[in-house]
Amino acid sequence: MGTGPSAQPSQVRGAGRVAFAAVLLIVAGILNCIYGIAAISDSKFFVNETKYVFSNLHTWGWVTLVIGIVQLTGGFSLAAGNAYGRLIGIAAASIGAIVALLSIGGATPFWSVGIFALCVIVIHGLLVYGEPNTR
Repeated sequence: MGTGPSAQPSQVRGAGRVAFAAVLLIVAGILNCIYGIAAISDSKFFVNETKYVFSNLHTWGWVTLVIGIVQLTGGFSLAAGNAYGRLIGIAAASIGAIVALLSIGGATPFWSVGIFALCVIVIHGLLVYGEPNTR
């Protein structure tokens, strides 16, 4: 039993998508850390005349930096196979999808639609991970 050509090891559905989500979380975390540090240090990268609804550029920079650190820890945790990474990945992708939808009317609508699609793929991949692979 289990030695013939039809015997295959049990596979978990979505392992490739989880690896993809881990890489995306790590990349997003690195970019958010860079953007956060740039906003905190008054970099010329951001437009000086921008009006912020809730606060100023420094507060936005700190929030972005903290989110980037959480995304980095979630991405490395997800790559290690921990549940914390899966939870953070779903939360980060959900927030990313909402932000992408809110920015469709901005200067880069096609970029926003692409980011939204990637976020939906990540959410789906993390939600179906762990189900038995059936034919």
